[in-house]
Amino acid sequence: MTTRASATSLALQLKKAGHTAYFAGGCVRDKLLGLEPKDYDIATSAPPSAVIALFPGANEVGAHFGVVIAKYEGHYIEIATFRTDGSYGDRRRPDTVTFSTPEEDAHRRDFTINGLFEDPESGEIIDHVGGVRDLEAKIIRAIGTPSHRFQEDALRLLRAIRFSTTLGLPIEPKTFSAIQENAHLLEKISPERIRDEFSKIISSPNRRRGLELLVDSGLIAHFLPEVLPLIGCDQPPEWHPEGDVYIHTRIMLEMLAPDAPLELCLATLLHDIAKPPTRTIDPDGRIRFNGHDALGAEMATEILTRLRYPNAVIRDAAQMVSRHMQFMNVQQMRKAKLKRFMSEQTFPQEMELHRVDCASSNGFTDNYDFLHAKTEEFASEPLIPPPLVTGKDLIARGLKPGPRFKEILEEIQTEQLENRLSTREEALAYLDSLPLITDH
Repeated sequence: MTTRASATSLALQLKKAGHTAYFAGGCVRDKLLGLEPKDYDIATSAPPSAVIALFPGANEVGAHFGVVIAKYEGHYIEIATFRTDGSYGDRRRPDTVTFSTPEEDAHRRDFTINGLFEDPESGEIIDHVGGVRDLEAKIIRAIGTPSHRFQEDALRLLRAIRFSTTLGLPIEPKTFSAIQENAHLLEKISPERIRDEFSKIISSPNRRRGLELLVDSGLIAHFLPEVLPLIGCDQPPEWHPEGDVYIHTRIMLEMLAPDAPLELCLATLLHDIAKPPTRTIDPDGRIRFNGHDALGAEMATEILTRLRYPNAVIRDAAQMVSRHMQFMNVQQMRKAKLKRFMSEQTFPQEMELHRVDCASSNGFTDNYDFLHAKTEEFASEPLIPPPLVTGKDLIARGLKPGPRFKEILEEIQTEQLENRLSTREEALAYLDSLPLITDH
């Protein structure tokens, strides 16, 4: 059974019990846009107690807000009682709610396109806020007075940008002006909630437009201000004829595949984040950004930690930033170093980062093509094969664990990767030939 079928069944049971029950919000919007809704929410006249009585085992997740989660045929459906909201003391959630009518419920919502209801039985659209008109006009408009909507819940500032980015709909001018005027309220929102909205924006196929909206609205200054110095940070024209670092970054984001993973999108955004603080000019006028990869990795780690990203996301994105300049040297690397470079788990994503880095600037493909050819050349066996000798072999020969211990294992692995050692016997003989092996 589909999610819609499950939601329809629950709604019909509510109606049979004498209650009003509509599909609400995003699922109605997406259907009218020709998109497949990810989930279905039901708005109803039934109070939470009646919903729980009708669906035993349902979970009252928001008693204060009249929200119940019911499970049907493996699908979880949110059922919320029609309500009006009181004041928003924390700029995020109402201090009080009052159960009300469908019209009043629609007017408490954020944007007109999210304030629509659908009768699950007849398919009739119930529109109290002009959402159908705005969907036809392909525009995002706040319900009522835009500033009031954002002052109630400051996360709506980012939600407006997210909907504009993911749905490809422009924001109505008065609504956008209200976002700019109230951008500072974003500082009242937790990093986790900002992160969740930002992730949806930066990983959207329309991520370039999302970044531009975050900058133009002033929102980015309140959670990722390090992006702003990229604007106007000029680069050597022989390497970057496209323009400054901000232009370069925007082009790269646009060139990524539509389904690019979050870590790659973040690494792309942040790969040159340290160019402004490392920018110098030689006496001959050449612009340089020495060390921007290393400092960039530190800045990326700090930024993503501040936004409460998971450790794995921080690690991978920072690693991609730290290594993106090493691609210029791959054709000069010894085979062992090259194999180690290519064996990192982030390497496939780094290849894509390198591809768009070059394609958005100088257009060089030599290193990318070289690595593609090496990937095929090395494909018949693991890049890093099982070791021919281990620490146990060193201990058996009297060597105690320490710095020299690691050096020897790495040296033998290098000989193996260079194809100068291929069997355990050869490796043990090589090990026995090393000087002063028991003196450390």
